[in-house]
Amino acid sequence: MGNEFANALQVTTSGLQAQATRLRHLSENISNADTPGYHRKTIAFEAFIPSAGGMEQVRAGRVQLDRSDLQRIYEPGHPLADETGHYDGSNVDLLIELADAREAQRSYEANLKIFEQTRAMSSGLMDLLRR
Repeated sequence: MGNEFANALQVTTSGLQAQATRLRHLSENISNADTPGYHRKTIAFEAFIPSAGGMEQVRAGRVQLDRSDLQRIYEPGHPLADETGHYDGSNVDLLIELADAREAQRSYEANLKIFEQTRAMSSGLMDLLRR
């Protein structure tokens, strides 16, 4: 029975780590929204089974750059402006980033609650076994 608790803790820990990585990239995108030429970073999650066996877990995959068009900004006085007065901004949409950050935060919190409940059940079981 202890192995099931350990597996549950490993699965939730992998979810916590994946969402933390996602939040880090989202915060980088938000902080670089006004950086000229910045391409939004995205990650996908992938399932894996640890080499030691056990239950399937999740991890953050490779970072991908969003190759959608950069925003063209008209500001003739900007040092990066071309002869038409335009320069390439970023392709970060703050509304999308904030919505994704909220989703990642909620997923992180859900994994944390499962982790805490599993730990409490394991502790309760150990208390019962000691009696």
